[in-house]
Amino acid sequence: MTRVTTSVQIVMPQHCNGYAKPRLFGGQLMSWIDVTGAVAARRYTGKIVTTACVDHLSFLQPAFLDDTVVQKAMVTWTGRTSLEVRVDTYIERLDGERVLTNQAYLVFVALDENSVPTEIPKFIPETDEEKKEYAAAEERRKIRLTRGR
Repeated sequence: MTRVTTSVQIVMPQHCNGYAKPRLFGGQLMSWIDVTGAVAARRYTGKIVTTACVDHLSFLQPAFLDDTVVQKAMVTWTGRTSLEVRVDTYIERLDGERVLTNQAYLVFVALDENSVPTEIPKFIPETDEEKKEYAAAEERRKIRLTRGR
């Protein structure tokens, strides 16, 4: 199973607002995050997935016209039919330096051929980072459940 999925985009004029120094629309970035997260979830589960929740989305820095946007997605937690994926978004400078611009947590549900939630492989964290993320994901899940999501 693939543990990390990466995607790359160049911010083009159609992705930007009309400011004097065009910035990437937040909604466009959210779309890229959803797709990158879904690819990570599909690769992990081997199933079609649907987005159930965007649990947390932080805009830390803007992205501008002609910036290279790199996204790294990884599974952080699994339940019986659902999984959480973290998507980190970076602006990559021409010298290769990356600056974190966004971090998001999404929950996906795996579906069978009849669009019914289906069981997925259990995620077993291996690295210290994965163990830390898994524990934090458990806490986010508890909060979502108390909010009725």
